[in-house]
Amino acid sequence: MSLAAPRTRAVPVSPPLRLAPAAWRKEIAGVLITKKALAGRVRELAKEIEWEYAGRDLVVVAVLNGTVLFLADLIRHLALPLRLDFIGVSSYREGTNPKALKYTKELRLDVRGRDVLLVDDILDTGRTFAGVLKKLRRLRPRSIRTCVLLDKPARRIEKIRADYVGFEAPDVFVVGYGLDFAERYRNLPFIAVLKKGQNVRDVKSVKDVKGVKSVKSVKSVKDVKGGKMIKVS
Repeated sequence: MSLAAPRTRAVPVSPPLRLAPAAWRKEIAGVLITKKALAGRVRELAKEIEWEYAGRDLVVVAVLNGTVLFLADLIRHLALPLRLDFIGVSSYREGTNPKALKYTKELRLDVRGRDVLLVDDILDTGRTFAGVLKKLRRLRPRSIRTCVLLDKPARRIEKIRADYVGFEAPDVFVVGYGLDFAERYRNLPFIAVLKKGQNVRDVKSVKDVKGVKSVKSVKSVKDVKGGKMIKVS
């Protein structure tokens, strides 16, 4: 569901940006999704997943490395019997130029006949996601569902959707909360836009950043903390 919201003016640097190392602040265009908004949405996702898998054992397969912070927060809120494994796949060179998929870590667990939840940090073109799903399906699990922190539908190439989505994001280059640029910025407690990418001023309304399935409660862009524009001076 889309809900229009009035435009909001950029505001001075806020406390969230002060959580970034001083050397990085000049490289960040703004905070896209705050620490508080991330925590709230992760709890909502956990509740949805718990409802779906009630009474069943779950195997969580996380894609390295960008999922680490999101994954840790998510499974902390899952009151389910589960097992955890990781799959490593590389689809980006140093920087942002794409390349063919290369698997850097294989699963240790046998997922045949089991319910699998694939967790990834971001779904953009869908190439990596589709490749990992194809690989997992060859292992013959009982079921596979997918969960991503961020969805960038504007960049989609593959016809693919995630079952659980944290936030729908605009087509800007984002870092923080596990997401990186050349292995930097992963430890930021929020999601930020780099100055090298599209400027955060292009995020004008709740349409650009929304918590999927929770947008009904949003009456203005102020209600979506991740959509508030924070300009770096």
